[in-house]
Formats: sequence, structure tokens, C-alpha cells
Amino acid sequence: MRNSLKVARWEIRRNLKSKSFLISLISTPIIFMLLSFGSALFNKDSKEMVTVHVLDEIGVYEQIVQVATKNELNWNVQRTDANETEFPKLVKEQDQSAYIALTQEGLENGTIYVYMSQDTPARFLLETRVLEEPLRQQQLAQLELTDKQMSVIGKGIQMEAVSSGEEAATAGAGPDKADRMKKLIPGAVAGMVLFSIVMTGMMIFTSASQEKKEKVAEIVLSSVTTTELMQGKIIGYFVLGITQVMVWMLFLIPLALWKMDFPLLEYLLVPEMLVLLFIALTGYLLFSAIFVSIGATVEDMSSTSNFQGMIMTIPFIPVVFLGPLLSDPNGLVAKVLSFVPLTAPSVLIFRLSQLEQWPWMEIIIAIAVLIFSIWLAMKAAGKIFKIAILMYGKNATPKEIWKWLWA
Repeated sequence: MRNSLKVARWEIRRNLKSKSFLISLISTPIIFMLLSFGSALFNKDSKEMVTVHVLDEIGVYEQIVQVATKNELNWNVQRTDANETEFPKLVKEQDQSAYIALTQEGLENGTIYVYMSQDTPARFLLETRVLEEPLRQQQLAQLELTDKQMSVIGKGIQMEAVSSGEEAATAGAGPDKADRMKKLIPGAVAGMVLFSIVMTGMMIFTSASQEKKEKVAEIVLSSVTTTELMQGKIIGYFVLGITQVMVWMLFLIPLALWKMDFPLLEYLLVPEMLVLLFIALTGYLLFSAIFVSIGATVEDMSSTSNFQGMIMTIPFIPVVFLGPLLSDPNGLVAKVLSFVPLTAPSVLIFRLSQLEQWPWMEIIIAIAVLIFSIWLAMKAAGKIFKIAILMYGKNATPKEIWKWLWA
């Protein structure tokens, strides 16, 4: 193990001195920040104040002001006594303005006309939808309905899916927004961790191939065994992946806290986060064992065969099943993929970030299958790596790799 750690330290130091790695390490969060600020810059008009003139013939002006304030709309609401026929002329003479005709005729017909100046932001018309509720209440009030009738009509009708089986008993309650965010945010962070360390795991593929091409492996293997070399690479690139995630977090968490209005850290510091991170770690160990062994079979990256190229797409297999996963995270397809080692890490993280109640028995079985698969993958990777790292002249064929596994 000591030699494996030495190899790991060597890989870490070598990559931290690499300009390409350092550039990607720093540039990725900076690009995210630039996109965020750039979006705000290009949508600058969305923050500009709009002067809203309201012709109120139905007595809802105060409610309009309250709704605009409650929804934090950039409206400067003012009452107007001008006639609706004058509105087209008035909006031409003013900038960033709009006239809303709240007339009795419009209320009865169900159509309220909004007159906007040419420079009024396009989002304004969408924002006026918040006025539908008070206007609807005013319509009902004029029908002289009883309080009970008003209450029933005001509630409206909504559709809610009820799952069959055991979940049906608790489906009516539904998670509130806070509970849902406690699942979504840890899931998103765990997914980012998995993606990041898997991407660094792919660097093992390049590293093993490059060392083989330059015959560096022969020098290294004079001091360590092939197993220690392979383990060292896996540990080293795992540390690099975690380092990458930590640097990204240092940039992105403050940005998220600034841009979002919910307690991000409170949602991250939950017990479920540990489970999700453990699943991400198992995914890395599985994929890295595959990458390091296949990387050793490649003579030259420029002549990588289709077989080796297909191996690199393994972590992205769940994308093929994105439709069924989105439509039913607890469906048959999602459950089956949770027990398939190559799809389990990402599918489990996705499912658990969507489900209100975690299926702990399924999680335990899936993790057990993953751990056993990692053991098999490491054992197989050791056999392949031991032979392939010192084989020169050509890429290994699938038939040869199969023979090495049973040697």
C-alpha cells in the first residue's frame, strides 16, 4: 500500500504541474460565473422599472398594488383617469410604460386590454398574469354568490397522480418545496461529484496509454508491482477529482448563495448527502478500474480502436434511458437500472433526488451489488493491466483481453 500511495502522490504532483489541468481547474467555475453575469447583463432590461397606469372602474386598484409588491415586480403602479381611447396615444409619448384598462365591460367579457410602449420589456405581458386571480375574485364577487360557493369556486381543480401499491396511501400528502429541495440539491451536488471524478478517471485511460507509449511504465515497474501501479493511479486521480470539485465549490457555492434565495448550506448538510456521495465514490472506483485496464491495452491514443472508444461511453449509458427515468423515477426501468452496476451510480443518484421516500432495501441491495462489482472489476483490471502495460506493437483485441481474464 505504501508504494501505491507513492504512485498516487506522483500522479497528483505531475497533474498539478500540468498547465492543461490547472487551466481546466480554474476556467470551469470562471466560465460558469461569466455565464451567470453575462445572462444578467444581456437581460438587463428585465430589471428596468415599468410605469403601470391603471384605469380602475371596478375597485381593485389597492389589490393590484398589493399583488405587484408581493410578487416583487418592477412596477411603478399609478392610477390614471384618462379614457381608454387615449391609451394608444399616451403610450407613444412615454418610455417604459403600460396602461391597463380595468373596465366593467372588460371584466364581464373576460378580456382586459393592456397597452404597452415599444420599449416595454417583453416579460411585462407575462407578469400581468398575476392580476388574473384578483380579477377572477372580483368577477365572482359581482355574481353575488354565497361564501361557501365562493370558497368552492375559488379553490379550482387540480390533478394529482396517485401511485399504485404501497405508495398510494401516502401520495395525497406530497412533499413541500423545502423537503423537495433537500433531495434535489444533494442529488445535484452528488451528480456533479460523480461526473467530475469520473472525468478525471478517464484521464487514467490517457495516462496509462501515454506511459506505455513512452515506455515510462517499464521504469516505474522496476520499483513497484503492476497492482501497486494500478492502485496508485486510481487513488491519485480520485484525489485530483475531489480537488477539482472542492475548487469548483469554492467558486460556485458563494455564487449560488448570492443568486438564490434559499438556505443552500442547510440543504447540503443533510444525512442523505453522505449516502449520495458514497454512491458517487463507488461509481468512480468501478469506472476507474475499467478505464485503467483498457488504457493499458492501447498502444497509441491516435489509433484507439472502436472497442476501446466504446468503453469511454460507459458512464453515459443512462442518458439512453432518460425518458423513462424522468417520467417515472420509481418505475420498472429505473429499478432495473439501479441493480445494473454500469448504470447504478448515476441512476441511483437521479432516483433518490426525485423520490420523497427512499426505498432503503433497494438502496442497500444496489450498493451491495456495486461493491461486489467493484471487487470483480478490480480483480479483472489487475489481470489485464499486468499483461497489457508491457505489451507493445499493437492494441489488444477483445479476444485477447478475454483470454487474459481467464488466464
